[in-house]
Amino acid sequence: TIKMAAVERVESLAKSGIKSIPKDYVRPKEELESINDVFQEEKKEEGPQVPTIDLQDIESEDETIREKCTEELRKAAMDWGVMHLINHGIPVDLMERVKKTGEEFFGSPVEVKEKYANDQATGKIQGYGSKLANNASGQLEWQDYFFHLVYPEDKRDLTLWPKTPSDYIEATSEYAKCLRLLATKVFKALSIGLGLEPDRLEREVGGLEELLLQMKINYYPKCPQPELALGVEAHTDVSALTFILHNMVPGLQLFYEGKWVIAKCVPDSIVMHIGDTLEILSNGKYKSILHRGLVNKEKVRVSWAVFCEPPKEKIVLKPLPELVTVESPAKFPPRTFAQHVEHKLFRKEQEELVSEKKS
Repeated sequence: TIKMAAVERVESLAKSGIKSIPKDYVRPKEELESINDVFQEEKKEEGPQVPTIDLQDIESEDETIREKCTEELRKAAMDWGVMHLINHGIPVDLMERVKKTGEEFFGSPVEVKEKYANDQATGKIQGYGSKLANNASGQLEWQDYFFHLVYPEDKRDLTLWPKTPSDYIEATSEYAKCLRLLATKVFKALSIGLGLEPDRLEREVGGLEELLLQMKINYYPKCPQPELALGVEAHTDVSALTFILHNMVPGLQLFYEGKWVIAKCVPDSIVMHIGDTLEILSNGKYKSILHRGLVNKEKVRVSWAVFCEPPKEKIVLKPLPELVTVESPAKFPPRTFAQHVEHKLFRKEQEELVSEKKS
């Protein structure tokens, strides 16, 4: 058997003392113009800012108060498709435990983490990984990651979860349960925001049995030339919703009204993205915003993203019939989640082939 060459981990590269990054990590010329120092960007006060939504009253007994909260969430979902959630009901000490155990795992030697290595070639996507150069541009991202399914509990494979630190499994499991409850509250409010029955959106994405929560811990090592690289390239999330924790190091950028806007770090908040799945169901009323991750040379950035995804094949995603009218016809063709993901990959390859011909 031919043994696969070991994947170069970005962390090992970063720690090797290189002064310049390998060319596989350097972004194309037109992209470089928009990559700036993340700490300078975060200090900027002018220009649009990612909205902060207070969920304190999302389940208030008082209808007027509840409606005001729902309306703010709906506006942010239609205008930005991303927001900082505060008073989201997830205990801060639990979030801290999740962050602490994730950071401890990533703090262990690379050879320990390699025991959990995934193998994308054989379809084993859960585990420790780095992006392989599988796209036409051959470009790599300045990050390593750990990816695994966290909910529903009967679909998890705990053998793939880190054994150390010892609190990892418990903290992550508890957090996933809390997030699942939060997702329900958000789906309800967003359904009402579209004039639908409160449980409609959640049903459409698979409900408690079928909606999958996939966690990806993104680890962005310090980068000697952060102005040339990206931690994660520009993309929209395919999920229904994505919830993100981070270690208070800035890096998330949103493409809003034709410009890249950095998300400021809001203590104890959870960043929430509307993903493609909800954009499709809402016929484009809710936005799945283009975003990317910057890196820096001073601080390691870590983020914990949980993607709430419908089952791959069981559900056909298409604009809900109530939201399709003569004035606003269906913007998206019917596709399963798997087909949507494929379609995006195919489109990206097409775009890359075109830009390769140009260069």
